[in-house]
Amino acid sequence: MRLVLTAALAALLTAGAADAAVAKPHLRDNAEINRGLTAIAIADMIRKNCSMIEPRLFRAYGFMRELKRRANAAGYSDAEIEAYVTDKAEKRRVEESARRWLAAQGVTPGQGASYCPVGRGEIERNSQVGVLLREK
Repeated sequence: MRLVLTAALAALLTAGAADAAVAKPHLRDNAEINRGLTAIAIADMIRKNCSMIEPRLFRAYGFMRELKRRANAAGYSDAEIEAYVTDKAEKRRVEESARRWLAAQGVTPGQGASYCPVGRGEIERNSQVGVLLREK
């Protein structure tokens, strides 16, 4: 019996050590987190460029907290999350992804009016971008 328990304990410790040795991917590689951050960036760009749309700040804050909770659940520490979301290169990457998405929807940078139909459409669709916005 003692031999079986010792073997089981050794197997658990070995499995734990193997799991610890596997490095988790960088947060930029977490598709769910990046989709969420991109949705926030898209909503922010729409609200900044369309005077008829404003942010839903409490929803945006709640969504950011949910993304953080999901990142924590995936094994990322608060410090890792903070470092990722404040990294200038990562911010540029997410913003560029948002700009590409907006361009694919027909937005023309520098033409504020082109953001409004996209924003209204997202609000009507009740998409993740849309729930972060509302018409004035």
